[in-house]
Amino acid sequence: MAETTDSSCVYKNPDAPVEARVQDLLSRMTLQEKIGQVTQIERSVASHDVLTDYFIGSVQSGAGSWPFEDAKSSDWADMIDGFQRSALASRLGIPIIYGTDAVHGNNNVYGATIFPHNISLGATRDADLVKRIGAVTALEVRASGIHWTFAPCVAVLGDPRWGRCYESYGEAAKIVSEMSSFISGLQGEPPEEHPNGYPFLAGRNNLIACAKHFVGDGGTDKGLSEGNTIASYVDLERIHVAPYVNCISQGVCTVMASFSSWNGSRLHSDYYLLTEVLKQKLGFKGFLVSDCDGLETISEPQGSDNRNCVKLGINAGIDMVMVPFKYQQFIEDLTDLVESGEVPMARINDAVERILKVKFVAGLFEYPLTDRSLLPTVGCKEHREVAREAVRKSLVLLKNGKNDDKPFLPLDRTAKRILVVGTHADNLGNQCGGWTKTKSGQSGKITIGTTLLDAIKAAVGDKTEVIYEKTPSKETLASCEDFSYAIVALGEPPYAEMRGDNAELTIP
Repeated sequence: MAETTDSSCVYKNPDAPVEARVQDLLSRMTLQEKIGQVTQIERSVASHDVLTDYFIGSVQSGAGSWPFEDAKSSDWADMIDGFQRSALASRLGIPIIYGTDAVHGNNNVYGATIFPHNISLGATRDADLVKRIGAVTALEVRASGIHWTFAPCVAVLGDPRWGRCYESYGEAAKIVSEMSSFISGLQGEPPEEHPNGYPFLAGRNNLIACAKHFVGDGGTDKGLSEGNTIASYVDLERIHVAPYVNCISQGVCTVMASFSSWNGSRLHSDYYLLTEVLKQKLGFKGFLVSDCDGLETISEPQGSDNRNCVKLGINAGIDMVMVPFKYQQFIEDLTDLVESGEVPMARINDAVERILKVKFVAGLFEYPLTDRSLLPTVGCKEHREVAREAVRKSLVLLKNGKNDDKPFLPLDRTAKRILVVGTHADNLGNQCGGWTKTKSGQSGKITIGTTLLDAIKAAVGDKTEVIYEKTPSKETLASCEDFSYAIVALGEPPYAEMRGDNAELTIP
């Protein structure tokens, strides 16, 4: 879409300062339009009428919520551009911002380049590589029409029993902070004179990032997902807040609140942490988004007294609320709360200003539709080479043979017979893990790629015999002397979030 140059509306003038555009547009908006902007709904309920009648500000895909199975990036772009045209048809023509969980590449989209998960990237200790992964991810996500990824997770891992520990870069705040270079890869690197905390996006090939989950999600007691982080503020700041300082200095556009609690206080309603610490002390000027149905977690039992949850969450500092399916109830409750004075109009204006600021910074008003010239980058050779480099650098060698004088690796590719066994030796989905195609991931041939067995067969000499058995038979084990060596590939099945909480830390 060509740039709009209607100078009678300051907000439509691409040459006007961002803050002037924000204030001009805000002054033209009704309460209904403002509440629409703070509302994020799920793709599957985002019809033309819903987007225009409710002035919806954002649409998202939950992991595994595709246009259709194995939809390609162009199919995603068709769908999202359709939503965008609906949003632009509303009275003020405010574009939607479309978000997805692209947490290790554009992992919901068939054929995209998939990268190792964060725990492996932390093992590389290579912040420049992680930044390049961010740049590659940005191109492939933007090619599908998406503007925003709910990444990176900058949780500092306190307990490996936590089901999301693979989403963390590691257990040292310093390493997590360094690996947040991913944000500069996604968004581009702000110039030195860029004001600290102000959202930044370099251009149309860049992607809006989201630092999550604020704050302490990796430090919960016993490693329970959505649990309670028991810590003094000094320790919380030293360990869990520390990476956010680095994220904010890179101009991260959005931050997501955590499902977890801090000393019994639910993060989604913690005014001190969300407003006084994040926005005031750390100077974060972008917008704060809830986690999926996050406001429901404020009440006990969860999901009860929706109106009070909305009141507490918005007043605590949540700017945009993920209400994938219950958006009508949310809009009704928030409208009532503003009209009764229980949520101040100033709080709504602040939330909308922050959301509009990111939309203007991201160029969504000038370029709301997908740049189709990016489509050839998806899964291209150059991108897969970056992924391969990440795999190589992430491998951790625990021991190389029984003594240092005779290293066991590298293996002899001309060996006569090799035995390959294990649940992960010939299973692409197991290699990919969670947040791949669906939220919890899937076993089997879920996408395009090379299994370990495929790679071994490709790497060995012409005369080498490769025997594969997922679970070796007694006969095979009895004839071990017939093999030069065995390669065993073990691991966990794919999972996400609390499904991965494991009190015993056993490998199946």
